Amino acid sequence: MTAMQAIPTKDDPRHLRAMMDRASELACDHEVASVFVGIAGEEGDLLAPEFLEYVESALRMEDRIYRLLRERAVVLLADVDVEQARAIVERLRLEFVSRFGPSARFEVDLGFFAVARGQAVSAKEVLPQLFGPPPKKH
Repeated sequence: MTAMQAIPTKDDPRHLRAMMDRASELACDHEVASVFVGIAGEEGDLLAPEFLEYVESALRMEDRIYRLLRERAVVLLADVDVEQARAIVERLRLEFVSRFGPSARFEVDLGFFAVARGQAVSAKEVLPQLFGPPPKKH
């Protein structure tokens, strides 16, 4: 896959893999660091899906989003560090609150995974860092 090919990033696990491949390609072939951001709202939260739509509409061409659930998504921000990624998401949250009037207390849980230059990554490595380990089955 070349950097010029579009990477669809919703609803299909292959697209999540393509997103991981894109981060690895940027890190290894172009020495561009990136950050994955996990955004998670409470299950059933009606504002979280709206916020994720808002985030998606604000992304740059080089960034990607993959919706895991209605209230949960993984965002790939290219050419940023964790502090910049945190500032971007917080700015978007504040803009969302001010534009659409939800409670100023509107919050989402955030997780961050920095992809260093030269590092290849996989969903198996990244997702637990963003959202914690999956619940154990009894």
